[in-house]
Amino acid sequence: MSSPEPVLWEELTWEDAAALRAKGMDMVILPVGATEQHGRHLPLGVDTFSAGAVARGASARTGIPVLPALAYGCSLGHSTKWPGTISLRPETLSRALVDVAEWIGAAGFHRLLVLNGHYTNGAPLRAGLETVRHEMRDMRVALRGLWELSPEIGRLYSQDAANFHANHAETSLMLALRPDLVRRERAVAEPDRSAGRFFAYRVDQESEHGVVGDPTTATVEFGRRLLDLMVDTLAGQLAAALKEEPPLGA
Repeated sequence: MSSPEPVLWEELTWEDAAALRAKGMDMVILPVGATEQHGRHLPLGVDTFSAGAVARGASARTGIPVLPALAYGCSLGHSTKWPGTISLRPETLSRALVDVAEWIGAAGFHRLLVLNGHYTNGAPLRAGLETVRHEMRDMRVALRGLWELSPEIGRLYSQDAANFHANHAETSLMLALRPDLVRRERAVAEPDRSAGRFFAYRVDQESEHGVVGDPTTATVEFGRRLLDLMVDTLAGQLAAALKEEPPLGA
């Protein structure tokens, strides 16, 4: 028996989308990634690949449609030192979320999960969430970073660096998802130089190669384990979210 397939918004016709809603599906998943440097050994799309893969896995389990991923995030902290990074300003990313929410709401979908694959997207996306829940009173919106899905997942992401980037976990995920894009011979380990610092610094002030953590220890087995854990965890949370009502029923 073949495994269930994810429901991908971009592959639907407008009649398909309407039929989903008519059958009672009122939730969508928006993966948000980034286009930014990930050291000398990983591609620029790591965060988008990761968020998209987890969203598709959860969709296959729940039937919740996945919107096309936002491949640009707030990556200002990566600076222009390493070519390839393309960043939105925080207010642009925040506004993009509000615009997407308005359109899915108009289509009759009133539950939205924003699945974030890039850490510093968090604040702009949270600002967008605040606007959505203020202006769209019938929209239920949630924001989750991949590493926030459970304490165990957070521990696995950050076991070699609290301020992880292109590290053991992210490199292992890419070995599981797109091994053809991983240049293992170029991987170098760098310590978390932000640890104990009072101020926030750009990545080029903390890292020589754009890495924080130890990608040299990455394995495809760890990547598959982490991916499966994220999909299992999110699918369980979404099954409950499809039925969730406001605490006071308003």
